[in-house]
Amino acid sequence: MNTVNSILISLLITGLATGLLYVFLFYILRPIFRQFERDIALVTLGVSAYPALIVFAIFSLKITFKNLVSVKIPTGIEHILTSIIIIVISYWSVQLFLQVFIYYLKDYTQKTEVMWDDVLLPILSAVVPVLIFLTGGALVLGTFGVNLSGIWVTLGGATFVLGFALQDILANFFSGIVLLIDTPFQFGDILLLEDGSIGMLRRIGVRVTQLYIFSTHCDVYIPNSVLQGQKLTNLSRPTSLYYIAMDIEIPPESNIDETRKLIEEIVLAHADTLGDIDTKLETIDKYYSYEGCDPNLTQQQKIGKSRLLVEQAVNLQLEEIEQALEALVVTMQFAEKGGITEEEIENVKQEYHAILELMGFQVMNETNNNRNGFDLQENNEEGLVELIREWYRIWLKDPNLLDRDQYFISEEWERKINVLKRRAQRLYQKISNPQGEETRLDDYVMELIKWLKEKLKLSREKWQEPQIRMIGINHNEVSYFIGLELAFFVDDIKLEDGKRGDRVRSQLYQEIFRHLKSTYLTWNGIQENETKGDTGNGADVATNPNLVQTALDPATAKQGFAFYLSVGKNKPAIKAGRPFEG
Repeated sequence: MNTVNSILISLLITGLATGLLYVFLFYILRPIFRQFERDIALVTLGVSAYPALIVFAIFSLKITFKNLVSVKIPTGIEHILTSIIIIVISYWSVQLFLQVFIYYLKDYTQKTEVMWDDVLLPILSAVVPVLIFLTGGALVLGTFGVNLSGIWVTLGGATFVLGFALQDILANFFSGIVLLIDTPFQFGDILLLEDGSIGMLRRIGVRVTQLYIFSTHCDVYIPNSVLQGQKLTNLSRPTSLYYIAMDIEIPPESNIDETRKLIEEIVLAHADTLGDIDTKLETIDKYYSYEGCDPNLTQQQKIGKSRLLVEQAVNLQLEEIEQALEALVVTMQFAEKGGITEEEIENVKQEYHAILELMGFQVMNETNNNRNGFDLQENNEEGLVELIREWYRIWLKDPNLLDRDQYFISEEWERKINVLKRRAQRLYQKISNPQGEETRLDDYVMELIKWLKEKLKLSREKWQEPQIRMIGINHNEVSYFIGLELAFFVDDIKLEDGKRGDRVRSQLYQEIFRHLKSTYLTWNGIQENETKGDTGNGADVATNPNLVQTALDPATAKQGFAFYLSVGKNKPAIKAGRPFEG
């Protein structure tokens, strides 16, 4: 067999083999992968098909030439073919890493609560492709017989020199790694910097961290080393509740108890403050609805009332689920004594089925694509999941929310729903197939209870209710006043560009001012009418629960309402998680 025939046969064999692989990839595997529920297999095939064909063709060509003894590939051509293989594999690896591994890992991290993965992925996306291409380049040079030892020595010396020249960049890089390992925040958290700026964390890069500053509506980029050296206050942890304090001064002749009661009702009546839901629903229609008020304020209260009613239903459903899980723990602890039997496992599964129904899930039969042998599907419109969706969808109608707020709210709650589904499914898997962990089943249930209480939704607590305290007596050249501090919580710090608390505080000031002004002026009229023997206004005051009775003398009353609201203090650094003192 002459050389030409050998080459033609080699090329023919290579072409046929490559063609068969092409048919297998595009006409057999692709239709199969299109039927899968998830597209990871199809995307992997799309990324891998042509690089795999190129590598296979070159390897086939080299093998067929090698088996034909009379034909030997020239050294230069063999080096070129090897280099092409290395380059294609490097490119293939980078594309698989970015389009498959990183893409689906990002999708996975959105369903988890860990923080390090959100910081790790951007750094991996930037560093790993560079390392792959550098390694591939070194291997290509090695195939042409280039002595890399001298290059490595040169690079080592250059690295030593560059280390001094680029020490700030390296410091920022390693600071980013430290922030990754011991991360005190995650994307979307609200941070208070040392200079008093409040911003939302957008991204941690290799060199800088990107923050969106609410007050100036701009992005700032802080070197990682600078950020690492700062004292940072995470206003979103342990909760996103926003603590607000404002000062009020009233004349000493005022009835302090009645004034405090009025102010407390005004705070509880606001749709966006925290407090006992039953009390809020009782007071929400009594305030913020005067003639000529802002239509947005009326709509805010109307939507807020609907939101509170659904939240009340969510809390009741959560409470029922937690009680059912606690009962399941007792059942498991009783069954664990002496070893759990198959019959007891079935009983536990039936009890857990009822809990899943309360959550809004149903266990489906085994599916082809589910290796666990079961799947949870949402099927109960009266379950917890649909109640949560109804709750946050009403919240999205709040006229004060910005466009990005609607994304924040829906994205956060859908992520929590996905985590709830994953946790419930994992627990069902443990119950169905304990695999030697029968004595730990009750611990897994208690972990779910703890997550429901601490991570899914915080229940309304006593420390979240508004507090009013007397903080001292202030005076000026004319008179003196009793100082009161009003402290309360707003539901979410990051909404409305971080100014939700300021808006709520402003509306509270206006409502308190309106009622106290009406009280003092009405009282002045009462005194004058009582002196003249006319008690008409007195009856009005007696039947008006919003008026605060005082004992001002007529001279003071003639000066008008002798009180003012001082400039409030925003105290975001004092966060939820501990009760008020005093």
